Amino acid sequence: MKRLLFLLICISTYQIHSQIIDLGIMRLDSISFSNQLDMIIKTHQRDSLAQVYMTENWDSTTFNPYKEYKQTFPFEVSFADSTFTSPIGRKKVVTSRYGWRNRRAHKGIDIDLITGDDVMTIFDGKVRAVRTFPGLGKTVVVRHENGLETTYAHLSKQVVKVNDTITKGTVIGKGGNTGNSRGSHLHLIVSYRGVYINPEYLFEFTEENKIRSQDIWITRRWVTPYLHSSRRQSNIIIATTEEEALQNEEKQKKIYIVKKGDTLSKIANRHHTSITAICKENSIKKTSTLRIGQQLVVNK
Repeated sequence: MKRLLFLLICISTYQIHSQIIDLGIMRLDSISFSNQLDMIIKTHQRDSLAQVYMTENWDSTTFNPYKEYKQTFPFEVSFADSTFTSPIGRKKVVTSRYGWRNRRAHKGIDIDLITGDDVMTIFDGKVRAVRTFPGLGKTVVVRHENGLETTYAHLSKQVVKVNDTITKGTVIGKGGNTGNSRGSHLHLIVSYRGVYINPEYLFEFTEENKIRSQDIWITRRWVTPYLHSSRRQSNIIIATTEEEALQNEEKQKKIYIVKKGDTLSKIANRHHTSITAICKENSIKKTSTLRIGQQLVVNK
């Protein structure tokens, strides 16, 4: 993998150099030259990374082929488009969000549909897996050129094959209720190299189908389900630079002083977090007695 990445970088460097010479011949002014150069470099970096993303850890038999990979934070996800294609053909109603649910991590969002509805891929990509996975039922996993994978679960039918190259809006299956599901819906998961991201941090699930930013930095907060409630949308603040991401991580922690009448449930609701998150952050149990004046670290 390292040799492949090195080779791609060398090729891209040669191509960039060639285009820089062309720009010099065109005698662009300094500002225009700088802008063009930035665009060329960014385009070649994106193309080189896309070749890596679309081949690394390619395994059609397992749900998460990145189990041995350790992601560093924060990391950046970039989009070539400003919108995505809706995964269903009707109005999107989110019935359960990414977060803590019934003492378990809910690592995607649930979108209401009727069994038999078309389910479509939200971006161009290549089908990595078409299988029945425990809990998820009939599932299709699509890998995209920016490193993201989108997973479409609880399907009643899969209509694509592994290694199919598809464009956004392609029907990949029919909605259903397979696996661990209490009613027909689409369970949509968004991941990056095995890290499950809160989909609503990246996308606006409205009629406009907007991507929140073409360059988004991901902090640990947005890949940690117990910091969110599946019953409501989290307060979303987008980081578009690494500096903003680092600042957001620093601001995330807050010291709360316990007052008379406080309970873990009240504190969790007040700060839009979960009891589990508070307990884990402060190394206490759900049954622990709170003392007036006690200081608790609360992740906002």
